[in-house]
Amino acid sequence: MRIRTTTIGAWPKPANVPIPDWFQQESTTDANPTEAMDACERYLDDDLPELLDRVTQEVVKEQVNAGIDIPTDGEIRRENYIHSHCRHMGGIDFERLTKKVMRSGAWEAFVPTIIHPIRPGKSFLVREWQVAQAVTHHPVKITLPGPMTIMDSVADEFYGSERKLARALAEALNFEISRLAKAGCRWIQVDEPVFVRYPESALSFGIENLERCFNGINREVTRCTHICCGYPDKVDSMNYVKAPPSAYSFLASALDEAAIDAVSIEDAHRPNDLSLLELFENTIVILGVLGIARTRIESIEEIESRLQDAMGHIEKDRLIAAPDCGLGMLSQETVLAKLGHLRQAVERIG
Repeated sequence: MRIRTTTIGAWPKPANVPIPDWFQQESTTDANPTEAMDACERYLDDDLPELLDRVTQEVVKEQVNAGIDIPTDGEIRRENYIHSHCRHMGGIDFERLTKKVMRSGAWEAFVPTIIHPIRPGKSFLVREWQVAQAVTHHPVKITLPGPMTIMDSVADEFYGSERKLARALAEALNFEISRLAKAGCRWIQVDEPVFVRYPESALSFGIENLERCFNGINREVTRCTHICCGYPDKVDSMNYVKAPPSAYSFLASALDEAAIDAVSIEDAHRPNDLSLLELFENTIVILGVLGIARTRIESIEEIESRLQDAMGHIEKDRLIAAPDCGLGMLSQETVLAKLGHLRQAVERIG
């Protein structure tokens, strides 16, 4: 069996989708990462749900045709992967915005504010998954933001305790994850990039609440978490402040012992010492071998070489090849070229 492939989240939005991504906005200290959806809602019409369904199905088929074994829904409905989910939770006020420094100082913006207890809203991801899954026999992976990542992307004026807030968010996320699992979704990914921004907090209460997100989920589901070192604010930017590379090693053993099945890490933008993979003795590692914020297209040979090196540290059946993170910053042409080289690389390895 060849090395499996997956995507992580976002796919380039076609021009006819009226929901822009947060990174298309000007990067200033007055940025509002919720503005993309706010603006969109001013001109939504009755045809939009049908359009979003159709585009979602198109991008799932594009991924499968490009050789992806475990596609995502492309996050076509989302202005960003965090606040779009928060809009479906109670207790978060999108009218009351608070200025906040996030990602250990890498980003500053106005964010929604928690003013009441967090509670799950009406289930929404089941339908989105069903729309995406209807066009392929490949398992479609659905992604959600994790508790710590949500915490770092909103302002808290209610709980006053990171531990209490993290638990409330995990329980609300579990509501949606449980319904996805019961509906038949077999790959569910909780994104926690801030684990490597605040590794001590991740060990103290983050991993515990990641597990709580998956509480009661049957073992037919692959419980996955994505932990990249930071999403750049623009394409081909080399100066974005990323999390320290040592954070993966700091967290690896605890993640390997946690009640999750797969961990997604970046390796293309900033390569790791691949002995890191040996710390994951039981867990599937999804290794990022494609840069998601650079236009340079990795060669087949360099992808193949990196995967061959990785197999010196982890069994082939526990290695999945992927981009570092979501692909929404790149053009569709660039994305398809990168994925085409990924497919050829894993086919060469056999």
